[in-house]
Order: sequence, then structure tokens, then C-alpha cells
Amino acid sequence: MTDSPQYRGSVTYVVLLSLVAALGGLLFGYDTAVVSGAIGFLQQRFELDEISKGFAASSALVGCILGAACAGTLSDRLGRRTVLLASAVLFTISAIGSALPRNLVEFNLARIIGGVGVGMASMLSPLYISEVAPARIRGRLVSVNQFAIISGMLVVYFVNAWVAGVGDEAWNVARGWRWMFGSETLPAVLFMVLLCFVPESPRWLVKQGRTDRAIRVLSRVAGPRQASEQFAEIEQAIAQEGGSLAQLLRPGLRMPLLIGVGLAVLQQVTGINIVLYYAPEIFKSTGLAARHAINDTVIVGAVNLAFTLVAIWVVDRVGRKPLLLLASAGMGISLAMLGRAFVRQDFAGKAVLFWTLAYVASFAIAMGPVVWVVMAEIFPTRIRGRAMSVATVCLWVACFCVSQFFPWMLGKLAGHTFYLYAAMCAVAFVFVALFVRETKGKSLEEIESAWRHESSGL
Repeated sequence: MTDSPQYRGSVTYVVLLSLVAALGGLLFGYDTAVVSGAIGFLQQRFELDEISKGFAASSALVGCILGAACAGTLSDRLGRRTVLLASAVLFTISAIGSALPRNLVEFNLARIIGGVGVGMASMLSPLYISEVAPARIRGRLVSVNQFAIISGMLVVYFVNAWVAGVGDEAWNVARGWRWMFGSETLPAVLFMVLLCFVPESPRWLVKQGRTDRAIRVLSRVAGPRQASEQFAEIEQAIAQEGGSLAQLLRPGLRMPLLIGVGLAVLQQVTGINIVLYYAPEIFKSTGLAARHAINDTVIVGAVNLAFTLVAIWVVDRVGRKPLLLLASAGMGISLAMLGRAFVRQDFAGKAVLFWTLAYVASFAIAMGPVVWVVMAEIFPTRIRGRAMSVATVCLWVACFCVSQFFPWMLGKLAGHTFYLYAAMCAVAFVFVALFVRETKGKSLEEIESAWRHESSGL
């Protein structure tokens, strides 16, 4: 019965909507990773000390916190698509502004503006996809957003490598880094244009009472019969919800908040950005020249992309929790081995590159994509935007702290820094084992109903 045309929507349509939304993820990756190839040249251009260097690398994250903080409320009031359009505008302004600064203050301001766009898109792209995708493929489609993030990182790694190869180091210090940042203008404008052709989230439309438009979108996504059933489920779920974040502190719904915030913070404090932002600097500390270090960073991006594809393939088959456990263990082992190499100054061969790639592969299999999948699934529809905003703000605060203080930590603690992040991977493993619930194959309304029926002692 469920194979009849009445129950079948257009998978192609859903995929196209997801790909457009995922361009926000691509810009998220592009904007956050572009600094990896430019930071060394930027340091020389503006004669930065370690603290100033850390803020130049992480200034965008200040904007990410602001963007994530306001995106939830704005998207619940104005719509997911509208706020994604706003993020595209901010990306464009930032790309131009960070390419043309006369001083470090102007550069940091432009990066903060872009960070606001990143904060918005980082939350709303997976949220939008989760609200249009059928349950049977929701994990894969939300994971496409992570694939887009990694694609953006990989693309900008190639762009950085190409720009760095155009001239010598003096040229890169004077002009090369400007081209690295300015190159983001093209994907930002593309994102802005394509968003004009996608509909609003059907669950947001139901919440706003725009019944006809919601049913039209659901019909294209799931088929006419299934659309009617889903519409009724969404209405029922919304009718049982409150309209404030205080709802998440009620018995039975505290656990989603704990899981969302916990996974958001652990995704960052397990060290991913020390690799993605500072990979060239890590490789240079082993004795590689700047250009070779940037080239090795391209390999990091390729591995990240490949294993994100694996995650997309298996997330709706294996489930969320097993993948998160596997990722936490693999990341912890890899970071411990990186710490060992740096403490012993054992840089012979490709050991540092190998363990860096092992760490990135472990992250990409789950801690990257699956965390966003779970965060996009577990909150009630009426306040999903604001609730996910809370979790995403916590994510970006953790990301800022890691990015700001890593150069100082690496300078003071050397290889022992990696041991600290390895310990956080162990914490992540325990947290997932104890608290994360499996959501594979369940509709958003089924997940929400299950939380309401949880023990009142939570």
C-alpha cells in the first residue's frame, strides 16, 4: 500500500530542496576553513602575536555565536527560508569585506559579519532539511549538509593551495590571502539566487496556519495521501506543544535539551577545529614548508569528504548511536597518537599525517554529520528553531574557545595539548553510551511523542 502513487512523493524534489539548503553548509565550511591557508600570511602581514593570531582565526566564531543565537527566534517567526536568505547576504558582504581590509580591525569586523551568516546557516540548513525530508531518508539527507560543509572546506583548500602557488611568499603576504577570502563571493551569490526557488518548510507553514501551502509542499514531498496523514500528525503535535523554551525544562523533554547541548559541545571540544583551522600550522611545526603544508591540508579535506559519504550511506542503516560511539573511540585513539608523536618529536615518515587523517576519518563518519542529524530531529516542532538555536550557540561558544586558545596551548603545552582533546573524546564516548537514544526510521512527530511519554523523573 505504501508503494502506491498516493504514498509516494518526489524523491528528486526532496533531494533538490536539500541540496539548495545544503549550500548553506557549503558556505559554512568554506567560510570557516578559508582561514586555514591564510592565517600564516595574515600573521606576517599584520605582525600578529599568538593571542591576536588566535582571534584573527576565530573572530568569525564571535559572529557564529550571535547568528546562532538569533536564528532560532527569527526562523520561528519569519520562516526558515527567509533567514537562510539573510545568511546568504551576510556571506557576500563578509567575503568582500575580508578581502579588502586596510587593518586588522576591519578584517575582524568583516569576519564577524560572515560568522553571523555561518551561525544562521549552520543551524537552519540541517533544520530545514529535517523538516522537508521523509523519515526513511532523513538521516541521509541531513547528512548531505555535512557533506556540503566538508565540500566547502575541500574546495577552499584547493583554492588556497592554488592561490598560494600563484606567487612567492612575499606576494602571498601582500595579496594572496585577500584572494583567498574574496573567492567566497561566488558561492554566496549562488546560494542567494537558488534560495529564491525553494518553498518554506511545511512544518513551519502548519505552525503559521498556512494550511494550503503546507499541504502542497507535503504532497510533493510525500504524495497526496501521506501528505494528509503527515499534516494531521503535525497539527496534533503542535497542539500539544507550548510556545516557549521553558517547555524543554518540563519532565520528559529535559533529555532532548541535555542531548542536544551535550553533543553540540562535544563535537567541538573533541578537537576538530584544531585540525581544520590549523592543519597547515600543525604540519609546518613538523618541518614542512608552507606550500607543502597547505598541500597536505588538501589531503585532509579529501579524507573528510570521503568518509562523510560513508556516513551518508550508513546513517539510516546502522543508526545514529553506534556511529557516534565508533567515532568517539577512533578520534580519541588518533589524538593520543598525535600527542605521542609531538611529545617525542617523532616526525619521521608520515606518522603525523596518518594519525591526522585517521582522526578526520573518525570525525567524518559520525561526530560531524550525525550530531547535526540528532540535533535536527529531537526538538518539538513549535520551538524547534529556538531549541536548536540554544544547542548551536553552545556549539559555537565551544568552537570559539577551542580556536582562540589552541595556538597558545600548542605553544605552552606542545604535544600534551592533543592528550587533553583525546580525554574529551573519552568523555564523548561515555556521554553517547549513557544518554543518546536511537532515532533511526522515526518521524519527527514520533520522536516528539516518545519524549512526552518518557519518565516524568527526567
